[in-house]
Amino acid sequence: MSRLTFGAGLFPTDPLPTMVNLAKVSESLGFSHAWVGDSHLIWREAYVNLAAAAVSTSRLVLGTGVTNVLTRDPSVVASAFSTLQEAFPRRLILGLGLGDSAVETMGKKPARLADFELAVRRMRDLMSGGNVAIDTGTIHLKHGARDRVPIYFAASGPKMLELAGRMADGVIILVGVDPPRVRQALDTIATGARAARRTLDDIDLVLWVPCAVADAGARDAVKAHVARVVAHPLPYTLIPDEQKVLDDIRRAYNYYQHMEHRASQAMVVPDWLVDRFAVAGTPTEVRAGVDRLRDTGINQVAIIPYGAGGGDREATLRRFAAAVMAA
Repeated sequence: MSRLTFGAGLFPTDPLPTMVNLAKVSESLGFSHAWVGDSHLIWREAYVNLAAAAVSTSRLVLGTGVTNVLTRDPSVVASAFSTLQEAFPRRLILGLGLGDSAVETMGKKPARLADFELAVRRMRDLMSGGNVAIDTGTIHLKHGARDRVPIYFAASGPKMLELAGRMADGVIILVGVDPPRVRQALDTIATGARAARRTLDDIDLVLWVPCAVADAGARDAVKAHVARVVAHPLPYTLIPDEQKVLDDIRRAYNYYQHMEHRASQAMVVPDWLVDRFAVAGTPTEVRAGVDRLRDTGINQVAIIPYGAGGGDREATLRRFAAAVMAA
């Protein structure tokens, strides 16, 4: 079995002191990365959380999980991450996506792939000190990053997975936890990589995994996240039973309840679907679920911890570390 690293996806749903404590706990337990969600209307400000977590930890690598190029102008993102990288060298990752709840709650639609690619190129040029032509003229960043800021793409659909293979330093993969489907996603990334004369060895592969660890209630705790993963474009065809649930999810989806335990979209997710898109259950079940992923080719399992059985996210982080990472 390959050696995995582990990250923690920390959506800033709680006040800043709580989020900082979760980052400190993650580092103390041996998680190598913490990923901070960016959805400004329903969660606390992501970049403030990144800076506060960086100040309060010493080794934890911190990234957005993820930001976007619509509510955040690419020049603003480039400036923010150049500043963070200057303060905390080699501890930052810029995680980018087409736009999810941050965009949808504004009444907008995700970025088009071509616009996203252009925005990424502009960010890289700005952060490296180059001049960038935009509609209003030529701009440059006076405080470009001394060290290159790695850029990871959040990807689920085949076109985005291919683009990530061509361009990204890493990929945050959102396709569930069924090993054949994970490998199919990696094959799609590899196709893009070959087009750019790269291989999967050139790309850090992070699997996004909703997680709850408890003797009871674990599957219910992750259903809202499962609903979001299923509703994304995917690099494979859902079977009829899954497609029927997807139709129910799309009818029920409320972005202001995004990832919330009692979200309307969570109520239509059956238990049997959870095991295909999350790792949730007793410590033994969770360990077995992670073990199934070790030979898929991914480098990191990034769990998004959910409280279950009366617990909270810190309890889930600690239970996961004891069940999986200690072993």
